[in-house]
Amino acid sequence: MLTFLAPAAADEVKAGDLVITQPWSRATPGGAKTGAGYLTIENKGSAPDRLVGVSGEIAGKIEIHEMAVTNGVMTMRPLNQGLTIEPGKTVALAPGGYHLMLMELKSPLKQGDKLPVTLEFEKAGKVAVTLDVQAVGAKGPGGDGGSMMKQHEHKM
Repeated sequence: MLTFLAPAAADEVKAGDLVITQPWSRATPGGAKTGAGYLTIENKGSAPDRLVGVSGEIAGKIEIHEMAVTNGVMTMRPLNQGLTIEPGKTVALAPGGYHLMLMELKSPLKQGDKLPVTLEFEKAGKVAVTLDVQAVGAKGPGGDGGSMMKQHEHKM
């Protein structure tokens, strides 16, 4: 049983008062030039911190984005001032909300790939994390979120 718990613990990265967990991405169809990265950031400290930048070899540019639906219209915009993580709070970067926008992809993202990226925080500094690439359409890391995709992804 402990072998099943090890991967989850390995996905936890600590940087100052921040704890970063569940970094993941979705596979992209061939020819796609953009992808997205997701993760959860918890601030266990007493002062806010801010995610101000992201970089990685897989993409020409990575931005912090916010997706929202207002009056039935979906909008997506970069957060040029970064994303604040208030003390005692957890911020989830997940499909349909905040996310890392991977632009100018150098190659398609394939299920099973490990994508190293560097997060840059105002106070905690630079933090290396690895996005685990899940299936196209995955709802979360490791098949979380009740996705039917997980049941079928190993069939040939």
